[in-house]
Amino acid sequence: MIMSYRFPLFTRLLLLLYLLSGSALSSAAPGQTVLVLGDSISAAYGMSLEEGWVALLARQLQGSHPDYQVVNASISGETSAGAASRLAELLSLHQPAVVVVELGGNDGLRGYPIKRLRANLLDIATRAETSGARVLLLGMEIPPNYGSRYTLQFRDSFAQVADETGSALVPFMLEGIATQSTLMQADGIHPRPEAQSLLLENVWPSLEPLLR
Repeated sequence: MIMSYRFPLFTRLLLLLYLLSGSALSSAAPGQTVLVLGDSISAAYGMSLEEGWVALLARQLQGSHPDYQVVNASISGETSAGAASRLAELLSLHQPAVVVVELGGNDGLRGYPIKRLRANLLDIATRAETSGARVLLLGMEIPPNYGSRYTLQFRDSFAQVADETGSALVPFMLEGIATQSTLMQADGIHPRPEAQSLLLENVWPSLEPLLR
C-alpha cells in the first residue's frame, strides 16, 4: 500500500480527515510504516507516481514485508528546511517505523549554505529517531557549479550526519545512473522511468535491514 502527497489542497484536507479517522491505516499495524521524505527524485518528477522508485518499493514490500506500508511525503522542489517544517506533523500522523530522507539536491543547486543544510538534515534525523523511527539517509551529489570546495562539502554532509546520528546511509542514491545519459531526463537532473528500478536497487540493501 502506498500513499502520496501529490494532491490539491482541498483533497489533502479531506485525506487528512480520513487518515485521522484511522480507517486508512486499518490494514497496517501501528508503527509499520516507511515514510519517504524527499524531493522530485522521490516524487516521480516527469512520470506517473506509479512509475517512481517509491511505488516500486511499495510493491516490493507487499511481497517481502506485507506488514509494512509506504507513505510518500515527497514534494517536487522540496528543500531540507521545507521538509523539516513538515516533519512534526508527519511523525505524529503516521508514527513511522522507518524514515527515508532523500533531500539536499535543491539546497545544493541553489547554493544553500552547507552548515544550514547539515543542521536541517541533523534536525530531521534526530527528531525522527527520537520518535522511535529508524532513519536512512540517501546521499546526493551536485555538479561543480559552486566550486570543488562546496561540492565536496555538500557530498560529505550526508556521511557526517549519518555518523553523528547513527543513521543508515546510501552514499549516492544515483550511483551508476547520473552519468548515463540514457537513464536521465533531458534536464540531466532527474532519472527516467527506466532508471527507477535501479534507484530501488541502490536503496534496498541499506533499507532492508531496517525493516525488523
